[in-house]
Formats: sequence, C-alpha cells, structure tokens
Amino acid sequence: MNNNVEITLNGNKISVPAYISIMEAAKRNGINLPSLCHHPDQRVKAHCRVCVVEVEGRKNLVPSCSTQVADGMVIKTNTARVRETVKTIVELILADHPQECLTCIRNGNCELRQLSDKLGLTNIQAEPSVKRYPIDLSSSTLVRDNNKCIKCGRCAEVCHHVQEVGILYSHNRSTEICISPEYGKKLSEVSCVHCGQCVLACPVGAIYEKDETSKVWDAIQDPEKHVIVQTAPSIRVSIAEEFGLPAGNVSTGKLVSALRNLGFDKIFDTDFAADVTIMEEGNELLQRLKTGGTLPMLTSCSPGWINYIEQYYPELLAHVSSCKSPQQMFGALAKTYYSKVSGIPAEKIFVVSIMPCTAKKYEAQREEMRDSGFQDVDVALTTRELGRMLRSTGTDFSTLPEGQYDEPMGDSTGAAAIFGATGGVMEAALRTVYEVLTGEELKKLEFEEVRGMEGVKSSTVDIAGSPVKVAVAHGLSNAKKILESIKSGKADYTFIEVMCCPGGCIGGGGQPYGSTNARRQERIEALYRLDKDMELRKSHENPAVKKLYDDFLGCPLGETSHKLLHTHYSDRSA
Repeated sequence: MNNNVEITLNGNKISVPAYISIMEAAKRNGINLPSLCHHPDQRVKAHCRVCVVEVEGRKNLVPSCSTQVADGMVIKTNTARVRETVKTIVELILADHPQECLTCIRNGNCELRQLSDKLGLTNIQAEPSVKRYPIDLSSSTLVRDNNKCIKCGRCAEVCHHVQEVGILYSHNRSTEICISPEYGKKLSEVSCVHCGQCVLACPVGAIYEKDETSKVWDAIQDPEKHVIVQTAPSIRVSIAEEFGLPAGNVSTGKLVSALRNLGFDKIFDTDFAADVTIMEEGNELLQRLKTGGTLPMLTSCSPGWINYIEQYYPELLAHVSSCKSPQQMFGALAKTYYSKVSGIPAEKIFVVSIMPCTAKKYEAQREEMRDSGFQDVDVALTTRELGRMLRSTGTDFSTLPEGQYDEPMGDSTGAAAIFGATGGVMEAALRTVYEVLTGEELKKLEFEEVRGMEGVKSSTVDIAGSPVKVAVAHGLSNAKKILESIKSGKADYTFIEVMCCPGGCIGGGGQPYGSTNARRQERIEALYRLDKDMELRKSHENPAVKKLYDDFLGCPLGETSHKLLHTHYSDRSA
C-alpha cells in the first residue's frame, strides 16, 4: 500500500509520506522553514506562527508545523505575503524583547537573533513595548529572566510532558501571556528538581544556569589555592560542540589540554570515581541480596533524580543506593586521599567539576556532601560554562594537542566511560557484579538490552544460574512509571538504574544548546566506541582504584569508604 501523497512545493511536484507536516515535507526537500516554538523532540504547539506558509485554496496562511500534507496540496513558502508576515511577527517579538544581545548569556547562540539575521531584519518598525519583570535569582542553580521570554512554551512543555515535574505554566492570554511557576512564585518556592531541561529547551536567554566561572578564575589566580578539576564521562563527547564541531566527537585529550591551558594545577577524571562508585555500589547490591536488604535497589549518578525522589516519592528512599555520585566521591577523595598522597593540606585544595548537569551545582552545595571535613566539591560548572571560559581565552579547540590526565586520579576503564549514557551505570555494575559473584570472567561485556533511547528498558541477566531482573529508565516521566510500579508492588526487579535527563548525562541540562534526541544518540554511540577501544573495560580491573583501596580505603563498604563515599537522603516533600 502506497502511503505517499503528491504535493506541489514552490512549483515542484514531489511525493512525500501522507502523515507528515508541511514543515517536515519542506525540510525533506531542502527547505528549513523558520520557527521559534517548534522543537523536534516536543509536541507541536503552533504558538509563534513564524512558520506560516500559503496553501492554495485557503484564505489564511497556515502554520506549517501543525498542518499535515494532503494529496494535491499546493504550497508556497516564499511569497511576498509569507515573507512580510513572518518579518512582521518577528519584529513584534523583537519590539517586546530587551535589546541586550551583546550582554546576554545567549549571545552567539540565540535562536531569535539567528532568525532575525536570516530574515535580514535591520530595523524594527513596531513600537518598543518592553515590560520589566524582576529577575528571579532565588534558585541555587537557575536564573529566570521573564523579560526575555518569547512565550514559545518550550520550557513548560519539557517540564510537564518530558519530565512530568510541571512547575512552569503559561498564565493569562494574548499579549499578557506569562510563563512562570504557579501564582507567580519564585523557582525556590516550588518543587523544581534543578534538571535544567527547561534551559536546553529555551530558544533565548529567558532561563539559564547560574554562572560560576568567576569563582573558578579567582581560585586559579589565588596562589594559596591548589586548584584541581575533574571532568565527567559525557563532557569528552560534547565539549567540541561548543566550538562548532559535530556531536559525538571524542575529544578527551584536547579537553585535558584545554583545561591545562586555563591554569588548573591538576586535571583528573571523574571516570576514576565512577569506577570507585561501581566497586561500592556493586558490593552494596550483593550485600542487600545476601542480607535481605531493600530491593529493588535504585542506582543513579543523577542529582536531579535524587531531588525528584526526595520531593515526590520520599516513601521509597530506602530503595536508593547509599552511594554518592562520582562527582561527590571524587570531591571527598580529593580532600582526603589526594591530600594525603600529595602532601597538600585539604583546606588549600579547591575542587572544580565540569559536569553535563545543572543539578550538580545543587548537589555540590548539599550539607550531606561534607564528609571530608570540607565542602567536597567547591564549584560545579556546566559544559556551557567551560565553553565560555575557553572562548574567553581564545582557545582554538580543534588544534589543541592531545593531553593526558594526571595521577593518581586519572586512570579509568570503559565501564566508567559509559556512565554518561542511559543504561551505562547498570551495564558497568553488571560487569563487576557478575565477576565478583561468580569468580568467572565475563566473556561478553556488552549488555545491549539496557542500551538505547527507549524510555524504560528491562532485561533478565543470568548470574551463576540465578536470574536477576534489571531495569533502566531515563527522563523523569519514565522514572515516575518505575516508582509507581514499586509503590504498587508490581516491580519484580532486583536492580534499577534511573537517570533524570533524556538519554542520561549526555542529555543533561548543562550540555551545549541545540541538544536534541538525535544529538544525544550520537554522543551515546561515541561513549560506546570509547568503551570498546579501551584496554580495561571493567571497574574492578582499574589499577589506580586497586591502589586506592590497598593504600587508603581498605575494602568496599569498609569504615573509611562508608564515611567518605556513602550518604543518606531525606524526605523533602514539604
């Protein structure tokens, strides 16, 4: 059966699938229609009307994003009427928008400004009507500037329908539309989980992470501070996008060189701490299995997920692994183990994290994360913040030499590398749990069943003749499904991985702007290639981790590791 229809697009007769929109049909034929509210991973909204086209036989222009093609349809995308209408719409948006482009955090990657350039707008005919709203600085991680909001609804869409947290709403009607938390509350007054997916969705500078780069510059310039930096697994496959390079570009060595050029005293790898996490978490799972502990055990390295379960499902906190995230394990070890081997007093060590996540900022500030006797991580920067730091120094990322991480916290395995992808923590844990439990070498290291962008994945793994059922969920709407199944007693899993953001850390709220599911998939594939090419692919085989336990921690779940590497979470539903 032929599911295609024949349409005429700008005078050209073409055949396209019957179920697609005019916008998609145009894109497949070399025409990228403008839009501000449309996002490839979201539902169609048709709010902005920037994508309008002419359809023969229809009196009014139609939004191409929400109009499905039909057989015999004659479409024109570049008539004088269309061009003038689109320019007028954008002019009206600009008239209601602060002209602060040079000082805006989105300068250089603002979708509104890019569209204005494409349309050749050099003069705004509409009378300026900018209203001034107070900037919401109440959150510890995010800044909301309603003065720059263009009412596209993309932030509310991702908050309600991807994450199902639902703290952002569209209020009022017509020109009075305002997007904000309920009843005009501040971000600090609602149950925001700090995931930052709203930031990725926003086409302009209406919501963004709190920039802490000045704190890092100050620390680097302070001769009394020994400033070390750790880089999360996913940063090596996303940082290049900040410099116009394609998604999925593995840039580990260049990343290290770039950080060394910034003036950090030591460059370490969060992957080292990810391997430590597997040692602790794998043994915690085995302990729960042996002693009848709470199952299923929930694992994650995502602070946004922790914020979510604390606020929305606190009755299930007993299921959560007590292990800290790799970021926080690294910080605790940096100010104890590294301080000991380097001879540098802990109070002089300043720990910076480069993370894909805005919620990592919140995590670093938690009172529970001070087991070293100090704040374990001093500053957590997003991928975007690092990009801004590097651009400010004139870094040409593509020509940087290949650098090497420093010791003793720079060695890692392929298991740690895949932490950045949904299913990666689960797969890394299974590699170690299998060999520890059976005493046998795992012949096939890839667990394909827990890979991929499907929202919830499950599998049964045979370990020494015993079936172990596992599940993986990413995105909080999918986490909700898992948690509801646990509440109802229907979840017959032993081990569950949950990641707050779509795709896992590679899709974190602190990643480069323009992150889509297609880009997330490219980053995931890059991490799996990285894993496959590494000499060591199991966390328990990392020689630097073995030395850490021999010289300092003793054994997994021991007294020292329990104090430094484990924590507890609390009911914050109130």
